[in-house]
Amino acid sequence: MIFLYVGLLLISFAILFKCADYFVAGAVGIAQVTRIPKMVVGIVLVGLATTAPEFGVSVQAAFLGHPEIALGNAIGSVICDDGVALALAAIVSASVILVNCRLLQTAGIFLLSIDVLAYVLARNGTIGRVEGGGFVLILGLYFVFIIKKRNVSIASQKNQHQEEEEKAHPLSLKISLLKKPIFLFIAGICGVILSSRIVIWASIRIAQHFSLSETVIGLTIIAIGTSLPEISTCITAARKGEGEIAVGDIIGADILNILWIIGVSSIVNPIKVDLEVINFTFPYMILIVTVMLVSMRLGCRLTKGKGILLLGLYGLYLFLTLKLFS
Repeated sequence: MIFLYVGLLLISFAILFKCADYFVAGAVGIAQVTRIPKMVVGIVLVGLATTAPEFGVSVQAAFLGHPEIALGNAIGSVICDDGVALALAAIVSASVILVNCRLLQTAGIFLLSIDVLAYVLARNGTIGRVEGGGFVLILGLYFVFIIKKRNVSIASQKNQHQEEEEKAHPLSLKISLLKKPIFLFIAGICGVILSSRIVIWASIRIAQHFSLSETVIGLTIIAIGTSLPEISTCITAARKGEGEIAVGDIIGADILNILWIIGVSSIVNPIKVDLEVINFTFPYMILIVTVMLVSMRLGCRLTKGKGILLLGLYGLYLFLTLKLFS
């Protein structure tokens, strides 16, 4: 049976990357027609879509009484997003990934702040419904802030030429132009989610075959499995020269893993996990997020060397996780 699981895993990978290709094309098309900055598209739209597997797995795990999997999946996915998805995007990209440092500063400070807040709240070994509700509320306020800031930015930058162009391209034309990218976006994300589910199922069976604990499964196998949309999307975006989509996707996914996924999971069922797990996973997550943000802030670019550094940190994380919790 182990060969069947491995075979399904490989087939699902192939489908996943093809669907991610459509997904990125749709996201870029939406950004071009609506004139939304690509990094904002990545943070909000792509981030919400690509974290759908993490959301489904963590909420189900919390509901079924598997808090180690619920929390491990969310935190492990943040670490995997930064240490694998963004790292590989930087490594395989044909050119250096340029970063919008103005957006990075706002989103980066916010991301680091909620990571520290989550760790402080989790240090008693429990993330309850009140904390979860607070996380979801903070996320809602953040999205309102992002959208309002985007609208103000567009209004301040609009000039006579743009106004004339808008008159020449009425709303009906924009709606018509949006049909294809929206179709590609929806079809792509549906394919990504479905193929990811098969990957997760096969990964769990492989992990169980080798008798790994729920903590290790959540922090590694499931976290990697549910992060496959981010990994495939980032690699595809980077190879297409759309590095800002990749960066935005990862920052958005990291924010959503904390506020949306942990938040809703703890509302469904308060998450209680051993302090040993809390005191390893949260500090390591904060470490790799800090390294990622500082790396991108230096020179407002993400190079292959920085990608190798992040990948090395993920390798160390895997080693320490297996050593501590196996």
